[in-house]
Order: sequence, then structure tokens, then C-alpha cells
Amino acid sequence: MEDLKIPKQEVHININDSLSSSKERNTDLAHAKPIALMSVLSSLHAGYFRISLSLCSQALLWKIMIAHNSPSKSHVQSNLPSMAFHLLWYLALATLVSLCLLYALKCFFFFHLVKEEFSHYIKVNYLYAPSISCLILLQSAPMMEPQSVWYQTLFSVFVLPVLALDTKLYGQWFTTDKKFLSMMANPASQVSVIANLVAARGAAEMGCMECALFLFSLGMVHYLVIFVTLYQRLPGGKNFPTKLRPVFFLFFAAPAMGSLAWNSICGTFDLLAKMLFFLSLFIFMSLVCRPNLFKKSMKRFNVAWWAYSFPITFLALDSVQYAQNVKDQVASGMMLIFSSISVLIFLGVMVLTAANSNRLLRRDHVFGSKTSRNDKQKSSGVSVATC
Repeated sequence: MEDLKIPKQEVHININDSLSSSKERNTDLAHAKPIALMSVLSSLHAGYFRISLSLCSQALLWKIMIAHNSPSKSHVQSNLPSMAFHLLWYLALATLVSLCLLYALKCFFFFHLVKEEFSHYIKVNYLYAPSISCLILLQSAPMMEPQSVWYQTLFSVFVLPVLALDTKLYGQWFTTDKKFLSMMANPASQVSVIANLVAARGAAEMGCMECALFLFSLGMVHYLVIFVTLYQRLPGGKNFPTKLRPVFFLFFAAPAMGSLAWNSICGTFDLLAKMLFFLSLFIFMSLVCRPNLFKKSMKRFNVAWWAYSFPITFLALDSVQYAQNVKDQVASGMMLIFSSISVLIFLGVMVLTAANSNRLLRRDHVFGSKTSRNDKQKSSGVSVATC
């Protein structure tokens, strides 16, 4: 028998993968938002609260300027400033709430990054920023009086993190190696001083003078310590990144806020308040006369640029209080100049932030995830948790 030969036939099977591809697309869409949110949370750090700080301080400036006893009231007669103040205050509130919610989510999902931030010699100072923003927003609130129960309750809630961080920060300066402060002190250390002075002003507005004096003395004594330490140009200052040089504006923000706090405590712009105002004015002029100091930090947009805004706003607030007390043309001129500069810089940084929104929440490589090797060697095995 001849072998039967079965003819070979090719069988083509067409598989319709439209369903599977649609599932993959749906899966990608489903995971796109969580992935984007996780990226934002991992990139977010406490330094972003500079934005809320600028918005809240700007709202406080507008509230004081449109007050009935303000010397600028004669220059502003329309209802537009009042409407602008309310819009600005609600914008500041929305921004602060959004940042707080995002940071709370970061604490939940990326607690290890928050711990690294807490142990970083620069980042730890900005953990004061949420409380500072809340306190300034509370002081500028259009619908709440300082003597109300809600105001006093919220003030107590917002000031507790400041005192807790003070206990850790300043306590470590007393108990750690004697060279710890000189190695870890940097311009951002003055944020802790500003927090105490803002809290002192809030306590004075409520009428709690003992609490206000306690917070004021705590802030000013440590401002002197930090100022003298940084003035000596010790080796620790070399660890400060070039991109963060806008933070140098905190040098005049602290005495300006101190002048405002003392004015609220005493009820008048006396000699000490004037001395602090003139000190902040002199440091401001010293920095403005050295533009090359900030040249490298201005090459590419960074969230640190918001550090230009709120210190100048503090100086503008101080000039308004000074003009209200002195009542002459020079003081009024200074008030108009600094208020205008504050508003222009605030608007300019806001426009630049909107124009660079795609770069706003990228991972910040300025700090690095951990402290530098030099810091670890200098700290002699001690945790670099504060300064």
C-alpha cells in the first residue's frame, strides 16, 4: 500500500485583542492618577509652605492697609482694595488647606521621607512654616475678632507645634556638642525665630501679654544667637546650597517681625520697635546692593524664589506701622515704596510660578535625600536633626 499523504494546511487564527487592549488602557487610566499623586507627594516638602507664607502675609498687609486708622487709607478710597483683600484671604486659605492636606498624605504614605526631612539641617526649619502660615492667616481673618473663643482656640492649636519644635531645636543646642550650632546654623534657621515672633504678635492681639512676652523673648534671644553665629561666617555656612540664596532675605525678616510683635505688645511704636525696624531696613539695603549674591540662584526657577516675597511683606508691614506712628512725609513715602515693592514681587513670583508649573513639583535635588557626609562627620555621631 502506498503511504497515504495528508496534505498540510496552514490554519490562521485571528485573535481579537480589542477587549484586552481596552482593558489595558482602562487599567492605565485607573493607575495614572494614583501614580501622579504619589509622585507629587514624594516631591513635596515643607519648603513649599513658602507659598502659603507669602499669600498669608500679603493678606495681612492688605488688612492693615485698608484699616480705618491706617495712613494708607487716604490713598485708597474705593471698595476695590476691600474686595481684593477678601479674595486674597480666601486664596491664601485654599492654598494653605491644599498644602496641609498634601503634606498630611505624604506623612501617611511616605513617612520615611518626612523623617529624613526632620533630620535635615535645612529642611527641618521649614516644618515651622505651616504653623506660621496658620497664625498669620488667623491674624488677618476678616470675620474673627482676637477676643473670640474660636480665635483663642485656633491660636492655641497653631502655637503648640511651634513650642514642640522649639523644645527640640533649642534644647539640642544646649545639650549637644559645643560646635554643633556653628556647624549646622544656616540662614533658614531664622524661620524658627519668625515663628516665635508671629506667635508673640498673635498672643498680644488677644491680650495675653505674659504669653506674648515669653514668645518674644524666646524668639529675639535666639535671633541674636543665630545672627552672631552666621555673622562670623563659620565653616557650617559653606554647606548652604547656592540655589537657596533667596533665603538670605530672612536676615531682615526676623527683626521686621520682631518690631511688629513689640508694637503689638506695647501698643505703640516705641524706641525698641523703631530700632528693630531700622535694623531690618539696613540689612535689606545691604542685600539689595549685592545683586551678584543672587545671580546664580536666579538662573532656573525654584520654589525658593518665594523667599523673596514674605520677608519684604514683613518689612512693608513694619513700614505701615512706622508711618502710622511717625506721621510725616518720609514715613508715608517709605510705606508706599515698600508696600508697592511687596505687591509687585508677590505678583511677579506668582506669575513665574504659574509659567513654570510643570517644574513646580519635580523632585528637588537641592537638598538631597540625606545629610551630607561632612555634616555627619562634623556632628560626631549626633543626629543632625535641627539647625
